[in-house]
Amino acid sequence: MKAISFGLLALLASAASAAETRPVVVELFTSQSCSSCPPADALLGELAKRRDIVALGLHVTYWDGAAWRDPFARQASTDRQILYDKRLTGGQVYTPQMVVDGIEDIVGSDRGAVFAALDKMKPPATATIVFAADGRSVAIAAGAAPSGASVLLARYALRRTTHVAGGENAARTLTDTNGVEMLATLGAWDGKPVSFTIDPPSDGEGLAVLVQAPDGRIFGAAALPPPG
Repeated sequence: MKAISFGLLALLASAASAAETRPVVVELFTSQSCSSCPPADALLGELAKRRDIVALGLHVTYWDGAAWRDPFARQASTDRQILYDKRLTGGQVYTPQMVVDGIEDIVGSDRGAVFAALDKMKPPATATIVFAADGRSVAIAAGAAPSGASVLLARYALRRTTHVAGGENAARTLTDTNGVEMLATLGAWDGKPVSFTIDPPSDGEGLAVLVQAPDGRIFGAAALPPPG
């Protein structure tokens, strides 16, 4: 965490006054070893093109086995899904699962249900997020903060093709969009302006910053580079 520069303060003031809503966060819990997941992966790729959505592909570990290990699988993604499902499904963990804005659970390949959920989401920009021009810091403006809100950073491969050699998708070529390779907590947000130093995305990489309450509700979201 560091002091906010005058430039970032100006950007925050401008963004906060202009933004009435923020992007909806769509998290797909998926695996390259799950035969039901490719249609959901394709849908996530479609959603990732929209500027009003931050799309994240979180690959879980429990499908990994001797036949195939998903190169995107991360324990942090599995842990995140388990936390969601304690609230959303009574502990039922499955793939492909989409979690929309931290509050709604949908089968990730059900296009109708996914678009119905998105159509009703008009989230306010409670925590406005602005990246520095060089991508080396991110700032969150003042706002009404929930108790215990965290600032999360996700780094992901924008697009990657994998030739699967085993498991349920053996011999298939799969394309993953925004496959999360790192998920970390930058710090807390208590409603006061705050900024954090970050590394800018490298070639072929994107990053997203979320402000999230302990109960899963998301209060801020932004991606770099922006979708669209």
